[in-house]
Amino acid sequence: MMRVSVVRGVAALSVAVAACSGAGTAFAAPSSTTTPRVPATAQLPSRIISTTAVTPREALLEVYSASMGRNISLTVLRPTDRARPAPVLYLLNGAGGGEDSATWKAKTDYKAFFADKHVNVVTPNSGAFSYYTDWQKDDPVLGRNKWQTFLTQELPPLVDKAFDTTGANAIAGISMSGTSVLNLAIAAPELYRSVAAYSGCARTSDPLGQAYIRTVVGDRGRGDVTNMWGPLDGPGWKENDPYLHADKLKGVKVYMTSGTGLPGRYDVPSARLIDGDPAVLLDQVLMGGAIEAVVNSCTQQMKQALDRSGVDSTVTTRPTGTHSWEYWQRDLHTTWPSIAKDLSAPA
Repeated sequence: MMRVSVVRGVAALSVAVAACSGAGTAFAAPSSTTTPRVPATAQLPSRIISTTAVTPREALLEVYSASMGRNISLTVLRPTDRARPAPVLYLLNGAGGGEDSATWKAKTDYKAFFADKHVNVVTPNSGAFSYYTDWQKDDPVLGRNKWQTFLTQELPPLVDKAFDTTGANAIAGISMSGTSVLNLAIAAPELYRSVAAYSGCARTSDPLGQAYIRTVVGDRGRGDVTNMWGPLDGPGWKENDPYLHADKLKGVKVYMTSGTGLPGRYDVPSARLIDGDPAVLLDQVLMGGAIEAVVNSCTQQMKQALDRSGVDSTVTTRPTGTHSWEYWQRDLHTTWPSIAKDLSAPA
């Protein structure tokens, strides 16, 4: 059954992704057309441009990235108790990068969930189809992307200074960023105490992983994947394949989750994000199921690599479940107590 599901998933990714409405999955189309971003020529230092209070617990941050030559918008959820330092959870959105309607803020209860948690939650509101990595070349459509540099080198010192943190960090992501968070932890092994990948494909240099990435970057984002890591048969793809570098995650706690792609408890008409809409349900069951079957194949391979390398990891495979937000909300809830322990924060 799984082999058939994976084959169907590859076929679905290549021919049907454009039809995905995104109401349940992380492949929601951006609300507006992505325009090329022209990097600034002046090499100014990375810095916080502005901090705007949205609510007493939510702030909107504008940070200038020297590596990308532009301002990056981020949402920060603050702990209620500001009298003592708090750790940081960097929580990344999926393929839309926070530029569409498929976000943690719009699709989940994450604001309410973290309301009583002693942690700063930092989420970029951009990065669509970038894989949150450092691209080798600027792209005519997606512009300049140096997200690995921004997230591991430029942003953390600014966040630590602005919000009086403990210096303890974790990072988590879904779908596209479920791949990214693993590579970010490999690139900056001492930055994060733990990393959580929810329904992310941990393979990038094999045919299945590359088909997944080409769907996200090329079909959805209209970008050129060779601008990201070079030719598909080149070294850049192997250098950014977490499966091939699993041993570099030693010292970091790793949490991974995925479903099998079979319909589950949130793939029914009464589910919150389906709300009785048969078109949304069909999309989530067919497209979301096919995507999750592919993701699950990647996850099981990564589990084997983590086990071989002796990495402290917890991999949870749900017997059912599609590539959709209700499952990721649940995954965040169930993994948070362990992540909080890693951060020495009250759960």
